[in-house]
Amino acid sequence: MKLSEIFSQKKPTLSFEVFPPKTTDAYQSVQFATEHIAALNPDYMSVTYGAGGSTDAFSVSIAANLLKNHGVTPLAHLTCVSSTKEKIAQQLTVLKENGIENILALRGDLPQDADPDKKREFQYAAQLIAEINKQGDFCIGGACYPEGHVESVNRDEDIRHLKEKVDMGCDFLTTQMFFDNSVLYSFLYKIREAGITVPIVAGIMPVTNSKQIKRICALSGTYLPQRFLSIVDRFGDNPAAMMQAGIAYATDQIIDLLANGVHAIHVYSMNKPEVAAAIQSNLSEIIPRKEKNE
Repeated sequence: MKLSEIFSQKKPTLSFEVFPPKTTDAYQSVQFATEHIAALNPDYMSVTYGAGGSTDAFSVSIAANLLKNHGVTPLAHLTCVSSTKEKIAQQLTVLKENGIENILALRGDLPQDADPDKKREFQYAAQLIAEINKQGDFCIGGACYPEGHVESVNRDEDIRHLKEKVDMGCDFLTTQMFFDNSVLYSFLYKIREAGITVPIVAGIMPVTNSKQIKRICALSGTYLPQRFLSIVDRFGDNPAAMMQAGIAYATDQIIDLLANGVHAIHVYSMNKPEVAAAIQSNLSEIIPRKEKNE
């Protein structure tokens, strides 16, 4: 099923993200985790894609397994910055052959050994979205940044680039993680004012260990509210307590979002079935668990 059909129902949705292994040796453990998350029967699951397509075969394999063996709609990530039109065409063909209808189109990060000044066939995600639209009948998602993309000069420039993605055929947008819902509400007001009307999926990261904070700040510069920092300061040295507190904080965010009309929730579950299950359990009466084949 295409995600555009799911979102058109305007019902609360809950989805989870998983990432493929970097090596064959780790494939079995990752498959175990993804299948346990799939057993929760979320509305869909997204499968990430390594830098430069480094995990593309694993990504397709996991996405196809979710669809064919577990009845879960997959959203396959696809990056373009280090790819070519020929390679993208090949990847789209493989996705079609595996019945995968949904793609999250991303610029992606260059591999560490890549030349940043080299001229490339794809510079921006909007170009990838246009290429996917030429090649087949996919539901296409894109990324958006409530606090602004780190490379944008200002918020207005970032929203202009976002509008380009939508104009090229992006059907929905998924946010980068955020920890202050007021940031998202302000962002939604600004993009609606700019004429961006596609569904917005709120990306929520349950922080279950204090090491994640350093990675989050290093990668995105995400604003961390004092309430959240106090939780990390108090429970960061106690792994079990930090996991419980992080899940509770994420749950509180989700409940507030749903109460304020944000229907689509995507949890960056980091291949942790216990985190996905706890979030779903906390929302059992708010987003009732979907029955198989519903």
